[in-house]
Amino acid sequence: MAQLHCAALLFDLDGVLIDSTPAVTRVWRRWALEHGFNPREVVAHAHGRPSLMTVREFLPHSDHEAENRDVERREIEDLEGVVPLPGALELLCSLPADRWTIVTSCTQALAQVRMRAAALPLPQKLITADDVTQGKPHPEPYLKAASCMGFLPADCVVLEDVPAGIRAGKAAGSKVIAFSTTDQEPALRAAGADWILSNCSDIGVMNCGPGLLLTLRGAKK
Repeated sequence: MAQLHCAALLFDLDGVLIDSTPAVTRVWRRWALEHGFNPREVVAHAHGRPSLMTVREFLPHSDHEAENRDVERREIEDLEGVVPLPGALELLCSLPADRWTIVTSCTQALAQVRMRAAALPLPQKLITADDVTQGKPHPEPYLKAASCMGFLPADCVVLEDVPAGIRAGKAAGSKVIAFSTTDQEPALRAAGADWILSNCSDIGVMNCGPGLLLTLRGAKK
């Protein structure tokens, strides 16, 4: 059982705290088919990245903002199967309110809708695609989250499930715990994950002076 000290936890949302994969897959598959793209390729590109980035890559000459609004509308309307992942509620409830936040590639509106659908608490500070100019794998989202909370990125632990998010956390200077909820372990390890766990239920937390002491059950390095 591994242990580590940190000041705060920076959670990705989809694939870390909630399972939205069925809804994400349905929305992007339908979008891909409407535009004549390979659905599997589009869905793979969409996971863990701002939807606007995917729209720009596949439709470089379109009205990106209009297309992105359409995708967001579809995602907000499709909440079937959006549920909390194992241990997510328990872990969030065990943390002091000023020691965790969510850093997601969703927009603010979509993130809040999915959190409510999964019956999870909202953090005091929520960093979304609306708050950054460069999304994951760029480090800006995690750098901004750490700054907003008043901590150095090196004192925070990032929790992610896809390579783009892992690379963003590592580039920000944080340690990264990866969950094997979305991608296979070799891909997570290649992206730079420091530990690989199954889900939030593998993490125990205790207040330890000014910070947190985490215990990682069954951690793979």
